[in-house]
Amino acid sequence: MLKGIDPRLNADVLYALRSMGHGDTLIIADTNFPSHSIAAETVMGEVLRMDNLTSAEAVDAVLSVLPLDTFVDDFAGRMEVVDAPDEVPPVQAEVQQAINAAEGTPRPMVSIERFAFYDLAREAFAVVQTGDRRFYGCFMLRKGVIPPET
Repeated sequence: MLKGIDPRLNADVLYALRSMGHGDTLIIADTNFPSHSIAAETVMGEVLRMDNLTSAEAVDAVLSVLPLDTFVDDFAGRMEVVDAPDEVPPVQAEVQQAINAAEGTPRPMVSIERFAFYDLAREAFAVVQTGDRRFYGCFMLRKGVIPPET
């Protein structure tokens, strides 16, 4: 245990988050996502796990230490529901709430078509697979910057 660090963040995930640079992307995936095959193509090269958490719990923990990019519209994205791109299932609404809480203001995620999401995930820094069994619990987070102290 470390002081000030969310205990849901394990050492592998913390290492990946610390290693990421501005603009790098992190995928938070549900348990149905093809995490192993896609993670093999990422910078980290292997899937990271947060098995005991929902996607929203994992995003909440990650955002306790990871700043989101403020320079782009696609600072965060959600996998679109097939044939219903405007539908926002409960798992996605929960993650949006976690993002809003971390940002201090509503900031909507972009939606990403399913196969485009897979392509984006292959280019990500890392894939974190959760234990969430709900469909469409897959998200992209883009790392921002921490400004210098003045």
